Amino acid sequence: MLKRILNSESRSVTGAALLIGATTLLSRLVGIVRDRTFAHFFGAGAVMDAYYAAFKIPDLIYNLLIVGALTAGFIPIFTRLFYESDDKSKAWKLASNIITIVGISLGGLALLGMLLTPVLVKIIAPGFSGEELGLVIIFTRIMMLSPLLLGISMVIGGILQSLRQFLLYSIAPIFYNLGIIFGVVVLRPWIGLSGLAWGVVLGAALHLAVQSIGAYHNNFRWRWHLDLADPDTRLIGKLMTPRTLGLAMSQFNAIVVTILASLLPIGSITVYNYANNIKDVPTGIIGIAFAIAVFPLLSRLTAEKNLAQFGARISETARQIIFLIIPISICFLLLRAQIVRVVLGTGAFDWDATIRTADTLAFFSLGLFAQSLIPLFARAFYALNNTKTPFVVGVISELLTIIGSLVLMGPLGVAGLALASAAGATVNMIMLGILLRKEAATIIDQKLLPMLFKVATAGVVMGSVIQILKYPLAKIFDQRYFWGILSQGAAAGLLGLLVYGLICWLLRVNEMILFQNSFKKRWLKLWNIGEGIDQAEKL
Repeated sequence: MLKRILNSESRSVTGAALLIGATTLLSRLVGIVRDRTFAHFFGAGAVMDAYYAAFKIPDLIYNLLIVGALTAGFIPIFTRLFYESDDKSKAWKLASNIITIVGISLGGLALLGMLLTPVLVKIIAPGFSGEELGLVIIFTRIMMLSPLLLGISMVIGGILQSLRQFLLYSIAPIFYNLGIIFGVVVLRPWIGLSGLAWGVVLGAALHLAVQSIGAYHNNFRWRWHLDLADPDTRLIGKLMTPRTLGLAMSQFNAIVVTILASLLPIGSITVYNYANNIKDVPTGIIGIAFAIAVFPLLSRLTAEKNLAQFGARISETARQIIFLIIPISICFLLLRAQIVRVVLGTGAFDWDATIRTADTLAFFSLGLFAQSLIPLFARAFYALNNTKTPFVVGVISELLTIIGSLVLMGPLGVAGLALASAAGATVNMIMLGILLRKEAATIIDQKLLPMLFKVATAGVVMGSVIQILKYPLAKIFDQRYFWGILSQGAAAGLLGLLVYGLICWLLRVNEMILFQNSFKKRWLKLWNIGEGIDQAEKL
């Protein structure tokens, strides 16, 4: 029974999106607990600045070698090998080959990174010195083990995605965050501050263990196999190259932001990362969930050379994302202080840190809609076997983000870095949408513009309701206590969302009707994925 649940196959795009979205929500909630734990013990100060700075080098290694390969190359090729015949040995052999290559590559880079850590840290955190610099070095050397574990885990996760088994893939990040929390609460009092970094390594090990269970039950057994001349492995390398270069630019941007934030007042790196983590909650639940769920269908339509349906599916999915992300963006913008205080307002996290983080979150929220659509548009290009266009667009947008950061950090401080990020994401989304329309023909269809007008109208009324209500609600609920702030924010936000839903219903927004109808259907109804997103199950 348990095996059947863990390895159940999501046959509909909607079912997969709901599953991924639900588990992502749970993962993000655990992530919020993680950040609240950090805020309670360390606030927004030197220790957390060192902790987040130490992540940059391991993240760079992991993102360049793994994320690009999976999203652009491994999954489509493994899927083809797995389903083209009853003989699965070719697919399993490819997976073993990729895991071997990943293990050797990341293991070597981890060792090299440990040796060069003192030099690299001075580059990514030039504003640090003394004890804080030493702490970054200790954290970084320990965290160098995590890319190796996460890299192997993500290849195994690619196998599960190819088999449309999203449950273990989706809950693995929960265990990653639980490992980090264990490091803060248990390891830190036992072995000191280095326990924070060992918690990251523990989380990565749990991430790998969870997904390995699913792969094992699908009869995957890793065998030593190293063949760099294998045609399918070479094709993965060819497809991942532009994607990897694009991620290199993105990681370079993240390092630049860390460098700039290290030159700002103490706590700026922490404030930026706290706000960024909160911002990532809706983008993960909505944007990434739908993008992952629709990707297999887009790949199949491309193989069938059915570009009309390809464009229609992208347009449908984009409208669903916009419908859901707009009200969340408004809540984040207008209730930013309440959100930050509820999530992080404990222990050493004082009111000054709350205001700085809230202001940063406000600017991040301006780009939420763009950051939620980018994963969909990028995967559409990957389905078309075009990884160059997202790379070029990504480079342009990242350069604009860096320029914007340099210009805005002076007058706005760390909040200026968030505004530059939102602006860069918006440029990225617009360029991808325009270029994708030329290639797939129907990104902007006759339904999109009327829907945008109706949703914008509902959003304006919703925002007005929240803004009007939050001040009298503050007098009703005592703002000196956690439950008072939570009650004020929750009441204003929920009433605003109800108004948004009511207006969308009155204006007959199709996505609202579909959202309503989805609750009348059995959740995760197993329809054949070839049917795409059914009219009554688009959400």
